[in-house]
Amino acid sequence: MSRGQALLDSLGDRLVGLRGRITPDAEMDKITWFRVGGLADALFQPADEDDLAAFLKILPEEVPLTVVGIGSNLLVRDGGIPGFVVRLSAKGFGGVEAISETRIRAGAAAPDKRVAAAAWEAGIGGFHFYHGIPGAIGGALRMNAGANGTETCERVVEVRALDRKGRLHVLSNADMGYSYRHSSVPADLIFTSAVFEGYVEDRDVIRAAMDEVQNHRETVQPIREKTGGSTFKNPEGSSSWKEIDKAGCRGLMIGGAQMSPMHCNFMINTGSATAYDLECLGETVRAKVFENSGICLQWEIRRIGQFRPGFEVEEFCGAPVPVKT
Repeated sequence: MSRGQALLDSLGDRLVGLRGRITPDAEMDKITWFRVGGLADALFQPADEDDLAAFLKILPEEVPLTVVGIGSNLLVRDGGIPGFVVRLSAKGFGGVEAISETRIRAGAAAPDKRVAAAAWEAGIGGFHFYHGIPGAIGGALRMNAGANGTETCERVVEVRALDRKGRLHVLSNADMGYSYRHSSVPADLIFTSAVFEGYVEDRDVIRAAMDEVQNHRETVQPIREKTGGSTFKNPEGSSSWKEIDKAGCRGLMIGGAQMSPMHCNFMINTGSATAYDLECLGETVRAKVFENSGICLQWEIRRIGQFRPGFEVEEFCGAPVPVKT
């Protein structure tokens, strides 16, 4: 019996009545943009917020729970993910609507790009930066996603979230504890939707700003590759790509993983990479940048799950990067 089926059997009839989709032994490489990663024991896609709350209330505390978005900024390790993975469905959590002349409500599964489009249609300025971020609102809320001089924290009014026991929380902007590419809310909170505020602006002006964002992405980023977007956060006073370039890592490859020759802060799967290849490449780059400039780059890509035995990668801390055994 597989680990996933054993997990479902252990829960017995507690899952009866849930309206969402449950998949044992879910193939996470089909979800992530890197197209790598092992199996999740089980994947739950809730029908809506009430369904998610019901699931959380019946899930035993000892069962591990991991929440993922659309998989754009995510690296799932080759050994897979124990317990349940929750992925919010587009149908239940992907809605976007203008609720006033300056405010938008968006579900956590709504693509950032869709929020930018809805704001343009409603004549609400301040959201063009989302047009160039390849993720969903849940991730944007968690990591304070930003681009082109604007961050999520500048637009958030309030956020709805459920905790591990299925209890609802409504958080203000201040409650989110935002800083650069970070929020300080508890890790067990699952964002379900949020209200954002912009300002009234001419639609032609918004469209021009969105086009500028799109043109920039197509010119300097490998958007047609299997990538996870920016690999590392920008260090204070510099840019990650500049430090990576100075360390001689542009185009660097390990196995099927490569730092993009076009934009060297983008890590790409050239077609045959494993999660080990990608994470080992990232840690190798961190080591080389540290050796060259003394800067310790911090991951922006979220890495989750277990290593495959014999293919572990330790985070670079001034020690040699592990190699395949």
